[in-house]
Amino acid sequence: MSPSKNNVNDYNEHFRQINPFSTYCGEELQMISPMQCRAARGLLDWSQQTLADRAKVGIVTIRQLEAGTHEPRRATLQVVRSAFEDAGVEFIDENGGGAGVRLQKPAR
Repeated sequence: MSPSKNNVNDYNEHFRQINPFSTYCGEELQMISPMQCRAARGLLDWSQQTLADRAKVGIVTIRQLEAGTHEPRRATLQVVRSAFEDAGVEFIDENGGGAGVRLQKPAR
């Protein structure tokens, strides 16, 4: 049974079963998995240090996020995701085909 959208905590817990680093914000599910983080860095050819610098977090935070050893704070996920999105990465949510990342199509 799906949780009520009125109860954000229940909704977050429901989606943590799918992705341990998911958060529900309003009508939009914001999530980034350790695998998506590593893949996004690969697309951009960024080191962990480059990502840490761009997201303004410590490199240990990035290492822990990518290893999946600690549950990161929502604010950490947001700044990491924003750093990637500012660089042109799009996050593809789980929709039956699996979560992923891709680069935005260049504007013509």
